Amino acid sequence: MATLASSHVLHKYRTTRVPHPILYYYLQFAFGHKDHIAPTTMSSAELKPPPSTSTSTSNDVKHPSSSSKSSYEMPYVEKYRPKSLEDVVGNEETLMRLRAIAQDGNMPNLILSGPPGSGKTTSMHALARQLLGSSYPQGVLELNASDARGIDVVRNKIKTFAMNKVQNMPPGRHKIIILDEADSMTSAAQQALRRTMEIYSHTTRFALACNQSTKIIEPIQSRGAILRFTRLSDEQVLFRLKYVCAAEQLSYTPDGLEALVFTAEGDMRNALNNLQATQSGFGFVNQTNVFKVCDQPHPQIIRNIVDSCLGVGGLENNSAGHPNSGAENHRDPDTSLPTTTGGNTRVAINQMIALCNTGYSPSDIIGTFFKVVKAHDKMGEAIKLEYLKEIGFTHMRIAEGVNSLLQLLGLVSRLCQKSELIQQG
Repeated sequence: MATLASSHVLHKYRTTRVPHPILYYYLQFAFGHKDHIAPTTMSSAELKPPPSTSTSTSNDVKHPSSSSKSSYEMPYVEKYRPKSLEDVVGNEETLMRLRAIAQDGNMPNLILSGPPGSGKTTSMHALARQLLGSSYPQGVLELNASDARGIDVVRNKIKTFAMNKVQNMPPGRHKIIILDEADSMTSAAQQALRRTMEIYSHTTRFALACNQSTKIIEPIQSRGAILRFTRLSDEQVLFRLKYVCAAEQLSYTPDGLEALVFTAEGDMRNALNNLQATQSGFGFVNQTNVFKVCDQPHPQIIRNIVDSCLGVGGLENNSAGHPNSGAENHRDPDTSLPTTTGGNTRVAINQMIALCNTGYSPSDIIGTFFKVVKAHDKMGEAIKLEYLKEIGFTHMRIAEGVNSLLQLLGLVSRLCQKSELIQQG
């Protein structure tokens, strides 16, 4: 029946003389009838596709593989991730210990502790590449926080990898299991991991990366060497950003890179992601575009509020334009900065209200406050410490959930009061 039906379809298609002979041959191939038509049934002119069809097919059809490769761009974080320990930026003392381990070839169990974006996972992968060489893809198992890492994973996946044998492993080397963000593992999973580390110590080494080493149970801490990472300095982050900009041929301004360093806070991953987001969104890296991408209050606005609390600037800092904020201005003979004798609290509060009305969250505002005051170059040490203390108390209240506008206005009032007391004292 199938043969008769297919023959009927081919005969019907041939008698209609529709000018698409290529489709007819596809039908022949699909139904398996290669002898229904002799080569002389259709002329050479009929076998040729119509000119318009051929032209449109060759010019309009795009290959998905080529277009997808040109449209997709690899994240800078992965594209410029260091492959060797010599390329890792920052934490030189810790990297010296890792280089000594790579040179000796005998890697102990490691616990890498430090803030995000400081190079813990990158350093561990670079060490694994140097130790295992060509066996790196088969000899390394990495489990991240996105993976299920309960007690079942420890008993099954980790134990299975530890038992398996890796071909062409360099002599005297061990398989490596990297557990990223290990401080988020449950206590039961860490207890099961402790026994696994003991049983397979002759074939496998463990590297645990965490933000806080105190969240790792003490039995595991005693079984590994703890390496501590710190936040990268602004110079180190800026050096890496300039390298990526030169490699990608990006257009940037110096204040744009300074804004990236300011928002990164020593986090290299954050800095590279913000750089790529700014480049993709605007095509030019400057200060304005960076703060639009990062969605943080501009530091100059916070600086104006702080200067108003200090009694600096007078009317030019009154962004809210309150009519009663024009206090009498005097110029200190010992400095070029003008000071005011009154009205600073009103000016600062109006500026704070205007900033909050733009939609920024109190946590973002208080975080930028801390960074601006810490980097303020015209504040005395005593007043800076008092300001940081008040900002810290307000940050604690906001983190606990009391994140109303009243907290920020109270902070501004207390900062003005601290300035007045220190000036009087």
